[in-house]
Amino acid sequence: MKKIFIYCCMVLSCFCISCGEDFNIFFSIDDEKALGLQVSEEIAADPTEYPILPRSGNEKAYQYVEDIMNAILNSNEVNHKDDFDWELTLINTPTLNAFAAPGGKLFFYTGFLKYATSEAELAGVMAHEIAHSDKRHSTESMAKEMGIAALLGIVAGENAGALAQLASQIAQTGMALKFSRAHEYEADEYSVRYLNSIRSYKEYDPIAILDFFDRMNEENLSEEDGKFEFLRTHPYDANRKENVHKIWQKLGSPTGQKFSAEYAQFKALLP
Repeated sequence: MKKIFIYCCMVLSCFCISCGEDFNIFFSIDDEKALGLQVSEEIAADPTEYPILPRSGNEKAYQYVEDIMNAILNSNEVNHKDDFDWELTLINTPTLNAFAAPGGKLFFYTGFLKYATSEAELAGVMAHEIAHSDKRHSTESMAKEMGIAALLGIVAGENAGALAQLASQIAQTGMALKFSRAHEYEADEYSVRYLNSIRSYKEYDPIAILDFFDRMNEENLSEEDGKFEFLRTHPYDANRKENVHKIWQKLGSPTGQKFSAEYAQFKALLP
């Protein structure tokens, strides 16, 4: 019966590709949580490829990033705050990357954390990643890359090889999470909205994420740069900066702080 269901999904997925329907209709919240957990476990099972920074001995570093994550999740604009199993994992490599797997599983590389220059900048990027997961972009991107039937097979635990391939595509090449520009614009929008809505917790500069992209452009980092995997999944163009400013202006052009000194102290905690 399960195989018949997956076959039906394969047929329906072809229809959706032609008609532009939403891929997320095939995946329940529980499906997304199960998929995110499987990807997370696959990454944890390969410490050579994905050297996770252990929590033991790095409690302060984890506390710092998790405090930012939890503050953003307390935004009244996060739809699936209580539905997903939100978790943040640090991977100890110099790669400049961060990504959101389905179901609230967030991954930040220490190379990325060291590249950022302020807490507000990190908060902006983290809010962007939370938006990708909350808006279910991650699952939609995977479904488009792999096919709905294959992804449902992974959720059902029927293809361990495909799961390993999926984890590799997410964490190494990023191909399974190559977001559309529409996804990027929406994640940018909610990055600004999330940070603006938590001002009672901390008055972050809500558009500090642009500092990150502007610096990246000034340093001529590109999608082809082997260290900067983030761009493989997050295509950047001039319109994104303009759109961020439009959302910011709609919200009344709120100002805030960078918290650069605090961030410098945090970076000193990283190996």
